[in-house]
Amino acid sequence: MQVYTPADVAKRAANKYLGVLIAAKYSRLLNEFPRMSSDVREKKLTTRSLEELTSEDGIQYRVVPRRGR
Repeated sequence: MQVYTPADVAKRAANKYLGVLIAAKYSRLLNEFPRMSSDVREKKLTTRSLEELTSEDGIQYRVVPRRGR
C-alpha cells in the first residue's frame, strides 16, 4: 500500500493544502463516472486521485482567483 505524504503532494502542487484540495476535487469528479462492478478490490477514489496527482504526468489544473464581492 502506497502512503502519500504532504511532501509528496507539495512537489506537484504549489503547497500541500492546494494539493489536497486538487485531489479532493478530482475524487469528486471520478465519483461521477460509473465504476467497474467486477473489480472487487478497486482502489478508493482518494487513493486514485493522489496517485494521479503525484505521478509524472500529474493532474492538469489552474487556480481561478475568487471574484470580489
